This record gives sequence, C-alpha cells and structure tokens, in this order.
Amino acid sequence: MLDFLGNLKRTHYCGELRAKDEGRDAIVMGWVHRRRDLGNLLFLDVRDRTGIVQVVFNKETQPAAHAKAEQARSEFVVAVEGKIVKRQKANPELASGEIELVAAKLHILNNAKTPPFPIENEINAAEETRLRFRYLDLRRPKPHRNLALRHRIILEIRKVMDEMGFIEVETPMLTRSTPEGARDYLVPSRIHHGQFYALPQSPQIFKQILMIGGLDRYFQIVKCFRDEDLRADRQPEFTQLDLEMSFPRQEDIFGVIEKVMVHACAVAGIKAEAPFPHMIYKDVVRKYGSDKPDLRFGMELREVTHCFPEEAKQKLQIEGNVFAFAAPEAAAYSRKQLDELTEKAKSLGARGLYFAKAEGKGITSTVEKLIGGLNVIKLAEAVGAKTSDLVVAVSAKTQIKGTEAAALIAGQLRLQLGEALGVIDKLQWRFLWITGFPLFEWSDADKQWVSAQHPFTGIVDEDLEKLESAPWEVRSKGYDLVLNGYELGSGSIRIHRQDIQERLFKAVGLSEEQLRRRFGFFLDALTYGTPPHGGIALGIDRVVMLLAGEKSIREVIAFAKTTAAQDLMADSPSDVDPAQLDDLGIAIKAVKKAAQ
Repeated sequence: MLDFLGNLKRTHYCGELRAKDEGRDAIVMGWVHRRRDLGNLLFLDVRDRTGIVQVVFNKETQPAAHAKAEQARSEFVVAVEGKIVKRQKANPELASGEIELVAAKLHILNNAKTPPFPIENEINAAEETRLRFRYLDLRRPKPHRNLALRHRIILEIRKVMDEMGFIEVETPMLTRSTPEGARDYLVPSRIHHGQFYALPQSPQIFKQILMIGGLDRYFQIVKCFRDEDLRADRQPEFTQLDLEMSFPRQEDIFGVIEKVMVHACAVAGIKAEAPFPHMIYKDVVRKYGSDKPDLRFGMELREVTHCFPEEAKQKLQIEGNVFAFAAPEAAAYSRKQLDELTEKAKSLGARGLYFAKAEGKGITSTVEKLIGGLNVIKLAEAVGAKTSDLVVAVSAKTQIKGTEAAALIAGQLRLQLGEALGVIDKLQWRFLWITGFPLFEWSDADKQWVSAQHPFTGIVDEDLEKLESAPWEVRSKGYDLVLNGYELGSGSIRIHRQDIQERLFKAVGLSEEQLRRRFGFFLDALTYGTPPHGGIALGIDRVVMLLAGEKSIREVIAFAKTTAAQDLMADSPSDVDPAQLDDLGIAIKAVKKAAQ
C-alpha cells in the first residue's frame, strides 16, 4: 500500500547533510539508491539531486519503520522522518559520510520497475539505451552536474551582458526561409495554404534589423535549427549566445566575448586570461592545418616543398605544396603503424605520406632514394626534428582553390598523433581569434564561388573592387573564436550599405527576382539609415561541453537527439494523423528505394 505525501514537507536535501546537523530532526525525500539488510539493522541509501544519505532502520527500536523498509527496493520513491546522528565510522566516499539518519518513520510514495541500467555516476549502458530511458539517465549525478553547470554559465552570461549594456530581445521562431548555409526546417501554414514558415538557422536578419531599429546592443540566448548531418558536437536544434552591436570596431566585439568567456570559465573553476591571441586564416592553416587549431601542443606544420626535387615530384605525382611536422618520440613506430597512418592519410585525400626517422645512427627516410640524403636532412631540419622523432610529410591528391589541401590533411594527422602520443596538455585552455577569412569558397557542385560564411558578412574595404573581377582574393570581415581545437562561434562586421549588399548577392549568382523574393524586406530596411554594425554567435552547447570536460554535446543537453536526428525517448520524429495533413493540404510522396 503506497503512502500519500499529504502535508509532509522536506526539511533537508540528502547530499547536504553534514556533521554540523548532528542531533537535528530531519525529513528527506528521494529515491532508494541501495538497500542492505543485516537482519535487525536495515540500511537504505536515499538519493536526491544533491547526493546520498545513509538511512538506518532498527528493528528493535522502530519495528514499524523497519518492516516498511523491508518492502522498499531500488528506485522506490520514499520520504523518511528521523534524527541525524554521527556515524561510528565515517564514509569518505560520501559528502554526507560523517552522519546517518536514524529512521523513525518511512513513507513509500511510489514503487518502480527494475531500471534497464544502474543509476550510477559511471555506467556501461549504450548511449541509445540511455537516451531511450533519458528520465532514468538524468537521475545520475553526472547529468545533474552538467545541467547545473549549464544553468550557472547561462546565468553568468546574462549577468555579464546586462552589465555591459546589452538588451535581451526575443526574435521569431516562425519566420521565412532564407539561405544561410544549411537546409531549413519548414513548418507548413494551415491558414496560408501552400506556404511555409522556416525555423531560424540563426536570428541573423532580425538582429541586424534590431540595429537598424536603434537597439544598439542586443543579445539573446536563442534556439536555432539546422537540417544537416549530425556529429558528436552538432544537433538539429542548438542554443547559442547571439549578439549584435552598432558602430563597433572588431576589437570591441572581441572585448565583449573575451569578458563573457573569462566569466563563463570561472563558473567552471577554470582561469582564462584575456586578451586572446589573434591569427590570420592563411597563417593558421599553414601552421596547424586547421581553421580551428588545438594550441595545447606543438608539432607545428612547415611547408617542405623545397625538399622534393622536380624529378621526385613527377615520380611521386606531387602537385601543389608538401607540408610536414615532427611527431616527438615516434621514430620507434613499426611498419604496421606507419601503414595505418598512410591509410588514414589516403582516406583524408592524401596523394602520399612520406616518413623520415631521426635516430641515433642518423636520419633515414622512405623516400631517400627519390629525394636524396641531403634533402632528407633538410626535411628533418625544416620541421625541427630531434633524435627519436618521426617526420611526417604529406602531399594532396586534389588541390583546393584558395587554401592548402596538403596542410589540411597534415593537420588532421597532427591531431591524431598528438592524441596517440599523449602530448596534449589537457589542463590548458587555449583561446584563439582567427581573422582574415576568404569571403568566398569554390563550390564544385555549383561550379561557382559561394559565400564562405553567410551573405551578410562584411568585405575588407580595399578588396571591394575585386568583388566581381577576382572573388578568390576578397577577404571578409569575419572572425572565429576557437578553444582547444573547437570552434566556439563565428561572427563578422556586417554589410550595412544596400548597394554593397546587392553587389554581393549578385556575385553569388542571385538574380534581381530572387533578391526581391528572398531579401526584399531586408534590402528595403537597409535604405533607411542603417548604422555600421557587427556581432557574433557562440555555441552554448559546445562551450558547456568543453567546460564540463565532455566529448559530446549530448551530455550537456537535457533531451538530446541521436546522430540520426531522433529523440528515442519521445519517439520523434513520428507519423501524424492523416486529418492533420488534410488540414494543411499536404500529401506524403512515396520515396523510391535505391536498387540494392
């Protein structure tokens, strides 16, 4: 027979009880974490979101409470009335381990089936199982800590933004479809038959319009939606800190975000120091082989094309530049390990991977016969190889317009080897601003230059004359913030003049009709005295993931979706009633399955 809560009121949280509470009467409420029956003494560990307290039921002194406790099982919901006493022997593994609660009365408020996995901090259950039973997974201490950290970080961000004079403004969730780099999630309109809203990929146009409206400093903790392929640090719906400022210099925006990140890190007990360093996009790719480099270890890239004579290049079919780096203490790598690295490089698009080993007897190389002994020495010197180091050089199969293909491949190998060799200092927090991005990137699919970011990104003033004649040389006023190999966010100084905005739209192939249909209201707004403005958006999920020490943003989102964009707990997406489709005038078109 289950009990009712009635007027019973909790006096203490389980995990907050301490030795100072000895002698007090207490009422705790929570779940049965563990049960141990020793005959006359029965112990229940009772758990709530703050932790665990041990409850003692004595058959001789409180027979009714003891008899009730015999009915309790794991994950039953209980309330316990009793007195706090000091333990004879403290349990150092529990925060409340100096005391225990001697029960006078037990109320069983609900029973529970046996859970599909133990409610422990660390478990071996598959992620799919955890997400399917997310309401059980959330009872574990680790998700509690992550969600509490997320709450405190967002609270601190709001406080800091308010102190800097920003106003939080909500922008619409139902808006129009505009091209922003990914597919939109579309919402059909019942009232306007055949027309659709789009869920926002970002509040980009609205926050720019807020600047036109004179808000001057806007921010928002906002949900955004992108229908794109998922990965560990990406979800179809995500949260970002979105902000925009009027009349800013790039440095002003950097200063705002640096203050936000210093405070956010402090919430997690991490000391970050501002100002953060800056690097130019081209330099960072050539040095680290990535536009989101991990600065916590060395192994920097060097261009070593000069170490490969023309005859060797022809035999090795090398086109473009060759990049290399030295992997410390990796000269002992076996032939099997080198073959695995080579296969990995080829899967990334490498034409070839060339090795040199710096050993006590000298430097040997897999391409020594082709490039000659002197060039092998030059290769090792170029990357600063020391004794016992492995030199890894990379050429690319296909060149990428506007960037260094071989460097991008070498950068991924650098990360893999850095992890494998244990040279990444996990206690460092290395921020980096990257600027000087190209405004356009080449699209093989469209056979034209397309916006590398979104089409509202400002253009470096002196490059404006090249917009139509040499788009590959045009630099943007965009910038990224990177932390420990992760891009936290992107932003830019925007285009605030209608004439320049129209020129850019036309440069990416939009016709006059397309311009008016997609952006007419925005282009009109630009004609009414738009101030210079700029902003940035940081991924809150990714920030919290890093500060919580997690490797997936699913660990810091209460109800996350799988990499197949499914909510396993709610069984979403799902079919809907045909009547709902009829109201919207929508018919489901059958999709032909590809031939096996």
